[in-house]
Amino acid sequence: MKEEKVQRQQKIKVGITHGDINSISYEVILKTLLDNRIFEVCTPILYGSAKVAAYHRKLLNITNFSFNNIKSPEEANHKRANLINCVDDEIRVEIGKSTKEAGEAAIIALERAVNDLINNKIDVLVTGPINKFNVQNEKFNFSGHTDYLQNVFSASGVLMLMINEVMRIGVVTEHIPLSKISDFITKDVVLKKIQILNSCLIEDFLIRKPKIAVLGLNPHAGDEGLLGNEEQTIIGPAIEEAQSQGIQAFGPFSPDGFFVAAQYKKFDAVLAMYHDQGLIPFKALMIEGGVNYTAGLPVVRTSPAHGTSYDIAGKGEASPDSFRKALYLACDIFKNRLITKEINKNPLYKKVNN
Repeated sequence: MKEEKVQRQQKIKVGITHGDINSISYEVILKTLLDNRIFEVCTPILYGSAKVAAYHRKLLNITNFSFNNIKSPEEANHKRANLINCVDDEIRVEIGKSTKEAGEAAIIALERAVNDLINNKIDVLVTGPINKFNVQNEKFNFSGHTDYLQNVFSASGVLMLMINEVMRIGVVTEHIPLSKISDFITKDVVLKKIQILNSCLIEDFLIRKPKIAVLGLNPHAGDEGLLGNEEQTIIGPAIEEAQSQGIQAFGPFSPDGFFVAAQYKKFDAVLAMYHDQGLIPFKALMIEGGVNYTAGLPVVRTSPAHGTSYDIAGKGEASPDSFRKALYLACDIFKNRLITKEINKNPLYKKVNN
């Protein structure tokens, strides 16, 4: 009995938000939790709706699965998938549609889970995909999870880091119009993102001396100023400043040649200047499901590297690969942070393991 109690205490409590109830979110969550091996690693706790979960189970013809309904993480069964009901039972599911009701339900679950994360009732957070438009209201006016979490945890800076079997790639600017990107690219901003990425690779991925590739902003990295001078006046100086701090950052590299020549294989991570510059090659080169990780937060948050996919919602076609990997990565990073904390606390441990 004592051994079982210790094992339960060591299990990571994973808070999962149900995302958009009309999307593929419930489908990928259910398909992931059908694998009982997950309970050997963690205790999953879904913040969502028992009624909506039942609706999706029936829609997908899933008969060999049910949630353990609880009111708080303390009541979680460590051998089952648990569910905390966050929304009104009268909520309406409209598969494949973006509705205000779905947006409100997504935010209610997110806020409840984050509150439990703040109070250490859960250990990590895995978020289901949301629709950035229908979640907007008077209280929630963020462009997505990343901005919201940075605000909640008062983080000085965060980085959207995309991870798959091929590469890790972060972006300096996230969900902003293409026409405004250059306004956000400053030396201080680029330097801060490099610093966050470097710390993340060391503390969250246990890479001792990470190598970071930094991409340019303009075609051909500006061609020595012919096609733009941001590489010479902003990005290059930021890289030099990072190097003076002992960070192994290199570049700026011309984005097209960098990926065509597979130079990313020589680095532990890549820093792109804007969303599509990073995510297009990331998704094009992705073998299986990728993960979106928010680096720079005092807590661990991951999500699948896909959106709501309304077009295939309810059809049973959605792959759970991204969500499954997001769940396992959250647990891995949580464990790595504990190791990092131990290393920093115990100099002898650090010396022996170097």
